[in-house]
Amino acid sequence: MAGYEIEDVPSVELSESEHRLLDSIGADEAQSQLMAEAIISVSEKDEVLGPISKISAHRDAGSYHRAFSVLLFDSKKRLLLQRRADDKVTFPGVWANSCCSHPLHSEEELSEENALGVKKAAIRKLEQELGISPSHFSIDDFHFMTKMRYSARMNETWIEREIDHILIAQVDVELNPNPNEVSEIAWVTYDELEELLLEEEPKNGSIAPWFRCIAARVMNEDWWNAVGDSSALTGLADDEIHDMGDVTHMLPEAEGAGLDISVLEVKPLVEQRIMKSLMASRHERLAAAMTHLIHGGGKRLRATLPWLVGKAVGDSHSGMLDVGAAIETVHNFTLVHDDIMDDDDVRRGRNAVHIEFDLPTAINAGDAMLAIAFERLVQAEGLEATDVAALVNRIAWMVRRVSEGQQMDIEFEDELAVSEEDYIEMIEGKTAVMFLTCAEIGARMAGADQEIIDCMADWGLAVGLCFQLMDDLIDVLSDSAVLGKPAGSDIAQGKRTLMVIHALGQPESEDKSILLAALGKGEDASSEAIEAALVALGNLGSIDYAKQRAVEYHAKAHACLDRVPQGPSMRALRELTDFQLNRIS
Repeated sequence: MAGYEIEDVPSVELSESEHRLLDSIGADEAQSQLMAEAIISVSEKDEVLGPISKISAHRDAGSYHRAFSVLLFDSKKRLLLQRRADDKVTFPGVWANSCCSHPLHSEEELSEENALGVKKAAIRKLEQELGISPSHFSIDDFHFMTKMRYSARMNETWIEREIDHILIAQVDVELNPNPNEVSEIAWVTYDELEELLLEEEPKNGSIAPWFRCIAARVMNEDWWNAVGDSSALTGLADDEIHDMGDVTHMLPEAEGAGLDISVLEVKPLVEQRIMKSLMASRHERLAAAMTHLIHGGGKRLRATLPWLVGKAVGDSHSGMLDVGAAIETVHNFTLVHDDIMDDDDVRRGRNAVHIEFDLPTAINAGDAMLAIAFERLVQAEGLEATDVAALVNRIAWMVRRVSEGQQMDIEFEDELAVSEEDYIEMIEGKTAVMFLTCAEIGARMAGADQEIIDCMADWGLAVGLCFQLMDDLIDVLSDSAVLGKPAGSDIAQGKRTLMVIHALGQPESEDKSILLAALGKGEDASSEAIEAALVALGNLGSIDYAKQRAVEYHAKAHACLDRVPQGPSMRALRELTDFQLNRIS
């Protein structure tokens, strides 16, 4: 602890691409070395997972890691603030608390007893950043107060995702800031900090989102008054992990990430919830059947949508991931039963559940998944007891609408005279209602007002309708390898897609006869007949018509997004709106 030397700390060898990235942003040698440090990868609950390089923890989707924030007071009860150097790779030039960094994946700084590891890390970094000699501190000068979990994105490339341990110390110190780390310092009173937090247009640099969380949501005036009183600080401390959600919007200059990275931020967290729920079954074969499609992958758009919407229109929290997991479980339950009803043998490039196991097991697995989804739902974090009944009712309504849409789809296969209005009603229930529900619930859980909740519900409906229209188009425009099932299978099954409905409404022609020769013939339809039917759909103008309707819903969805406040997280929703159209553009 006598000094800070980069070779003394554990590090991870960076890849060539990581070196190129650091070079591309002009990171100097000191900052590049710091990005190779081995810090502590943790779960949402601050459970140690292992070492991770600082660059990996902060790049692209990032990863939760352990951090600390020091609130250093002097004898006048003034709080030391630092402005991060412009040379910093992440969040340069912003005002933050006295010292904020990461304990290293080393024996000393992994110690959790009495927060010993983060306290030792704090002493090390106070010297490295502010030039404060370790002789000024003892471990007992630091009071552990609480933890908070948050995400904050700077731009497409860099993000903070931390379980932050908050420490208070009161020591009069001599400062000698490291210009590579700190560009400016200031001592502030309680009232002066309040003024800084309330500034609409910062005059001298923005406030770091994690420090704004600490100052506005965690630290209160009682903390400030207790500074210097060890027993009072101990009485105010807690063992909680305060869930701040995604606080990117707290940084005025923040840039949001695209859809892929935004989904990847939380996809593993949602999948952990899904697998934990489904694997809780005491019956091994049933659990295997329930998780079969989950193991097959998937975009998890529905699963992550409550979170994506919530952080775009309000305050996000982990309960949105629980709800997303519940809805994704419902979605996969419908896929298991759909494959049985449609007699589809393949899903996501692997055997359907009723093929991999057997028909009775598949039906039973679907039933169990529906029950498990509601179990996950009522256990969602961050929900008031009074909110649970309304949430359960809304998801139950969604399941009923999905079932009604599926029944309409079944009955349409035996009807030639299906109208376009009937089709839209069917896909609204079968597909779009899930997008509507995810968006509506995400906005409601984020604390948005009713106008925005309704707007996001309209957006979800439009996106869902566009999604299904495009899904039908992809079935006729993609090959089997892309689809993970035979191309044109909807025609063989007699599905009344918008294209088929439009084609059947055209005057009698050779193309219409070719379509009818394959429509609904199932296994009796040869691959040549299906291929000819797909060509006929194009000749009849039905493919172009369906594209036109998809584009209309796409435009309606963007118009909904235009009506809500724009922020960095809106980028992902825009890209989601474009997602299916881009697949055939």
